[in-house]
Amino acid sequence: MDPLKEKFKAKAEVLSSEIKDIIKTHGELKLGEITVAQVYQGMRGMPGMVTETSRLDPEEGIRFRGYTIPELRKQLPKAPGGTEPLPEGIFYLMLVGELPSQDDVTFITNEWQKRSNVPKHVFDVIEAMPVDTHPMTQFVLGIMAMQRESVFSKAYAKGMSKKEYWDYAYEDSMNLIARLPRVAAYIYRRKYKGGAHIEPDHKLDWAANFAHMLGYEGLDMKRLMRLYLTIHVDHEGGNVSAHTTHLVGSALSDPYLAFAAGMNGLAGPLHGLANQEVLSWIMELKETLGGGLPTKDQIAEYIKKTLTEGKVVPGYGHAVLRKTDPRFTAQQDFYKTHIKHDDICEIVQMVYEVAPPILESTGKIKNPWPNVDAHSGALLVHYGMHEFDFYTVLFGVSRALGVLASLIWDRATGSPIERPGSLTTDNIKAKIKAAQASASKA
Repeated sequence: MDPLKEKFKAKAEVLSSEIKDIIKTHGELKLGEITVAQVYQGMRGMPGMVTETSRLDPEEGIRFRGYTIPELRKQLPKAPGGTEPLPEGIFYLMLVGELPSQDDVTFITNEWQKRSNVPKHVFDVIEAMPVDTHPMTQFVLGIMAMQRESVFSKAYAKGMSKKEYWDYAYEDSMNLIARLPRVAAYIYRRKYKGGAHIEPDHKLDWAANFAHMLGYEGLDMKRLMRLYLTIHVDHEGGNVSAHTTHLVGSALSDPYLAFAAGMNGLAGPLHGLANQEVLSWIMELKETLGGGLPTKDQIAEYIKKTLTEGKVVPGYGHAVLRKTDPRFTAQQDFYKTHIKHDDICEIVQMVYEVAPPILESTGKIKNPWPNVDAHSGALLVHYGMHEFDFYTVLFGVSRALGVLASLIWDRATGSPIERPGSLTTDNIKAKIKAAQASASKA
């Protein structure tokens, strides 16, 4: 080890140990209205920003402009003969705060079709990367290549009124959302299907056309894509992809730059990779237990083995939710309605029955219930999408609707550059010492 790295390692080990002790011993000490533990542990639960589009309640689950997912599955417009809501409808709801009519949704579908042409140089940038480059890396590069077309950036360079910011942010966001399925599908066909690309079909809605360009023509896959792209759109503003988009956008970076930054956050293992980790765990479980459909007792023992090895059961637990994720329930309903039986999906159901009491019995887990990732990958595998590392790209296409609707609102309301204060550990130690001195005098 080089001397600089060695010195850093020694310093880091000391400080890391010190921080753990501070959290354990003084975690509840207030620093104004917040605690030492919140400052160190990812600002968990600290109100620090305003997001108009959705709100995550620990007990009620996610609400989009006040509506629950079950309500939206019933009330949002659907494709002719369709059973699942169109993502165009939830974008309309998040943007204007009202349930859309069928005409409202048709307008957005048509608008995205008109805006969906991707410049050739974007594909050239993607093609310049080795084909085995991770699909999220290719996706972000494609988004950045499209930034050349930013109307916000060009208008800002020429000089524009602050009152116009939202207008150009809207135009960029609509163009970006319209083009994302084409870029994502191009990456999928390039990486996994030998570069045999499929042209868009402008007779289809946004989600169905995405499924078509990916190469999935079945009606049920189009239904699943509509549901998937609807339920992954937003999760209030504090998650990494939403917060990063908001943060970078607060510097008046255009929607392309802000969204690309959010996607780099989504690519992290602790955010957007969970659904593929769930599938890997289920596949390992299935293989370990003989390859067929295991019993609930076998699954219970496998879960206990996972925990004994110091690992987590992927797809279970949530930073905020304290109940079964309504997005999990929506996918569970889709499975029961449209698929009926699939071994992987059946294992998902059995884990749902077995895992919560085992996790709860450890006394260490605040939320033993499944989140959205516990089911989404199993449904995609059923319809033939076995390319696990592409799932985060699907997530990203969906998440664009929520974070870009929020970004338009940020520009409309004059949201300022985000600049929270920060402390050093020495500052915190001084505050602890002062609090102890004050307590001893009392």
